[in-house]
Amino acid sequence: MWGSRESKDSRDSAECTLAGLLVDARSTGGEPFAFLSRRRWLRLALGAGGVALSGAGGLWLLRGRAPAVEGLRVLSAHQYRTLDAIARTVLPAGGVFETGAAELDLARAFDGYLADEPAFVVGDLSSALSLVEFGPLLFDGKPRTFSRCTPEERLAHWQAWRSSALLLRRQVTIAFQKFLCLVFYDDPRVWPSIGYPGPSLEALQR
Repeated sequence: MWGSRESKDSRDSAECTLAGLLVDARSTGGEPFAFLSRRRWLRLALGAGGVALSGAGGLWLLRGRAPAVEGLRVLSAHQYRTLDAIARTVLPAGGVFETGAAELDLARAFDGYLADEPAFVVGDLSSALSLVEFGPLLFDGKPRTFSRCTPEERLAHWQAWRSSALLLRRQVTIAFQKFLCLVFYDDPRVWPSIGYPGPSLEALQR
């Protein structure tokens, strides 16, 4: 599930069960990124990274230009690029499922989901995306952003976050896992892979 095809994938995939997602949604009040609103020092961390790169034009120069993406409702082109890189790392093609995030354009589906969410949820997500995007610099001292790393570097970086001693980094990976899996399982193209036949005609007529 997390980019490796070893047996660890099967164990990790259990975390993405529908039952687990429902329990998590109830326990978090449907706000998987709410914890970031209580981490005001995140802005200080981003500011520190900007100081470190002041000679090169700051963090925004480091991330470079993002290709334009038509039809986005909430995400910016940069946010879409970061989210797409995360989704490809979390749900690669040929992992636990043959179909991956890239084929489903999971980042765009995520954007559609956000269109119905309140502004504070979108704000929390934006903070999480920024933290991940600049994570290689802020936590590893590498002069590059997450979306501009190679797929192998992204996977290594993401796995380091999952096992980090810093609670915030672990919380971010868990939150994205929950949210991405929820959107992933909502796509009818995934249903045959999990043995779900789809909603019954009776349910559709209600």
